[in-house]
Amino acid sequence: MLVWTGGAYDATVQRLSLAEQAEFHTYQNVMTAAQVRTSLAQPSAAARTAYLRQWGLGQRFAALDPRDRDALRSGVPHVGMSADTLRFLWGEPEYTEGDARRSAHWHYLGSSLTLAHTGNAYGNVSNRVDVYLGDGKVVGWVDGPHTPRRVG
Repeated sequence: MLVWTGGAYDATVQRLSLAEQAEFHTYQNVMTAAQVRTSLAQPSAAARTAYLRQWGLGQRFAALDPRDRDALRSGVPHVGMSADTLRFLWGEPEYTEGDARRSAHWHYLGSSLTLAHTGNAYGNVSNRVDVYLGDGKVVGWVDGPHTPRRVG
């Protein structure tokens, strides 16, 4: 059983080659916590690559529009970016409303300035980013204070 603390996680990522760190950073926000732990626990670079291939992450990334791949690498979203690219960039939203293929509103915790580095910041209760999507593309987003979601 693996137990990850911030320091152990960071140290494990730092031991990867620069190319592997870049690849890991590209995929980490669309991976579950279990997938991240399992990927990092692989004994070699080849095993980590095979593990990522098994989940189809490279194929999903390759299927993105070239402009979206560039935005993902830079960490900066843009209007017109696909919903899947936004997931790669910021991870899964805290919650969603609607259907991204038509019209949707996704809610992220954190700041649009830091989400690409942290993914959805579930521990950040002070900031929120509301993203508006239409036809599977980002229409715009607004940063603001976090207000707890009312359920029911």
